[in-house]
Amino acid sequence: MVTRRIDEAARAMEATVTAGAGITAPEARCWTGAAIDSRQVRGGELFFALEGSRADGHRFVPDALAAGAAAAVVRRGALGAPGAGELYLAVEDPLAALHALTRAVRREVPRHLLGLTGSAGKTTTKELLAILLARRFRVAKSPGNLNNLLGFPLALLGIPEDTDWMVAEMGMSTPGELGGVSRLARPDVALLLNVRPVHLEFFGTLAAIAEAKAEILEGLAPDGLLVANADDAEVRRVAPRHPGRIVWFGWGPEAEVRGEGFEALTGSHPGSRFTIVAGGERLGVELPLLGRANADNALAAAACAWALGVPLAEIAAGLAEARPAPGRGEVHALLGGVLVDDSYNSNPEALSRSLEAVAALDGKRHWAVLGDMLELGPGAPAFHRRCGEEAGHLGFSPVVGVGELARELVAGAAAAGAEARWLPDAAAAARLAATTFASGDVVLVKGSRGVRLDVVVEKLLGRAGGEAS
Repeated sequence: MVTRRIDEAARAMEATVTAGAGITAPEARCWTGAAIDSRQVRGGELFFALEGSRADGHRFVPDALAAGAAAAVVRRGALGAPGAGELYLAVEDPLAALHALTRAVRREVPRHLLGLTGSAGKTTTKELLAILLARRFRVAKSPGNLNNLLGFPLALLGIPEDTDWMVAEMGMSTPGELGGVSRLARPDVALLLNVRPVHLEFFGTLAAIAEAKAEILEGLAPDGLLVANADDAEVRRVAPRHPGRIVWFGWGPEAEVRGEGFEALTGSHPGSRFTIVAGGERLGVELPLLGRANADNALAAAACAWALGVPLAEIAAGLAEARPAPGRGEVHALLGGVLVDDSYNSNPEALSRSLEAVAALDGKRHWAVLGDMLELGPGAPAFHRRCGEEAGHLGFSPVVGVGELARELVAGAAAAGAEARWLPDAAAAARLAATTFASGDVVLVKGSRGVRLDVVVEKLLGRAGGEAS
């Protein structure tokens, strides 16, 4: 349980404490975490009234305090005096204060921090790492995708004070952002998963994305540990900038932690089987997560855990306990068939790997509901067409494309011989899916988060009462 004092937070943020009527000894009060959305206040948090382009957090201070926030961190002069029972911490800039408090808390909590980044697989790898490290340590992890200059502080400020290791996902959408997160986090270990054609709209080239991912090194101490993907050319290019120890993972002979003999398991409980080789040991692993991409994620997590002293036998046992995060390859039994919910996000390589994995599952008919892949820049139409062609060549039919960019995906699927249909939005796709799915079918649902294909999954599960297998 987090129980930190208001006076300590005020000193870290250079804040003036102002209490309303009825509050005695306000500085001795405690807080239990942080929030920037009044709807997320559960009781005891510091509410930071951030001023954004769409809304000013000061408007929601009354709501946050009514919901049980311990105090509101506000810009000096933005509000009048606090009301009865209310507590304000007045600062020059609430966002700068949030970062200042994060830096102060990080000096004490957690004892160690592992930061991970990559274009794909961050959340799944984070979940796997938390499982593996928890076999030896007290572990906390960043919840959901709290991974940027706003999310990471919220994650760190809410972890228990006796945490041995925090596993923190770190993301970015603009140059410089990940470096800022890394400097706040000061990781003891950094994990570079991969560099993929994601965010090309903002970065232009794969090399530019790699440079942005390499910003995770900015907060890593020179003698810190870097775990890096030996199979990724861009990771191999940027990782050697770290002057300290590097543990390479991958499927090739140059990897210190190596995977061998990948085998897809496609029966009633899909997953994979492979061998991990490290430190002169070899051990077989069964992973109850679908596809080669998840085996890559598991190998990355295993490399980190092994480097931190977790034996291979415990790593194998931990991986066997893994379950997919919501919307990231969840497998549901449905009307004698299978629904694969990969609706959380999409990019060309991730879609290709999902198509390959789902095509191998047993079923009468394989079909897919595939949404726009966003932020791909000028090459977006070609990426979509190629993915549609791949779906058709792998035997998916029908292929349902959702969103404007998916018009090209549908064209590619049709050119490859598939039945293909375009729909404007997720609501239309949900209606079609509910009437198209038949007993024994296998269906993949995947698209960028902005397309909201989770509504298709909800419609199918609601219709059939499907459960995760």
